[in-house]
Amino acid sequence: MQALRHYLLAVQFFTRIPVTGRLAAWVGYSPAMLRASAAHFPGIGWLAALLAVAVYAGLYRALAPNAMAPLVAAVFCTIATVLMTGGFHEDGLADVADGLGGSYDRERALDIMKDSRVGAFGAMALVLALLAKVSLLALLGAHSLLAAAAGLVGAHVLSRFWPLLIVRSLPHARDTARSKSKPLADQISLSALAAASLWCFMPLALVWRAHTAIYFVASILLSAVGAAWMGRWFARRLQGFTGDCLGATQQVSEIGFYLGAALALGWM
Repeated sequence: MQALRHYLLAVQFFTRIPVTGRLAAWVGYSPAMLRASAAHFPGIGWLAALLAVAVYAGLYRALAPNAMAPLVAAVFCTIATVLMTGGFHEDGLADVADGLGGSYDRERALDIMKDSRVGAFGAMALVLALLAKVSLLALLGAHSLLAAAAGLVGAHVLSRFWPLLIVRSLPHARDTARSKSKPLADQISLSALAAASLWCFMPLALVWRAHTAIYFVASILLSAVGAAWMGRWFARRLQGFTGDCLGATQQVSEIGFYLGAALALGWM
């Protein structure tokens, strides 16, 4: 039951799915609970993947055999997941782009990242990220509905695992007493990482069964490369991470998964 409370707290914190009233009172809240809920971040990916696949498949089949069906499905499944999460990760990507693109000074970059306004670098990052997602998902759907569905399932879950490795490997970059991501500032435990990896097992097993080995390997590899590149960037520029960095990593590794899948299908 404690694990369920931690999962529901993650749902409450990282999505717009209502966890209110008596249920919220039963779940409770404390910084320690929010820290423990990190083990269930990939479980939020399950919810995003289920919604995305449902919307994508519904529109894909409703509009078939129109050649534009994969593109329309890609656009609306992306809208659906943004509405479900409240654009939480996209906001992090925009803040990181503004901060690290706007200044080479560490402290100035962190100050820019705290500003709620979106600047030129953030706007460009958001537009390019959304274009990359939609175009790659449309390309996967042009190959087959199964290819797109497998990509959505794997990407949404695995992209929420990689940020936990950044939490594990880097210190928090800000004064944690003033940071909204303070509960995540402490290094995540190995047991929490193990629990998070279990959330990834079934979706990745489905990707393995649904498609070829090269699809499986290429998509995971490029997702990991994207996350590793972001982690190295944060270590060099910020000497640590912030909550925005974790959201940005999720976005980049999600796109990396789609790109790997699309390249694998092109090689077949």
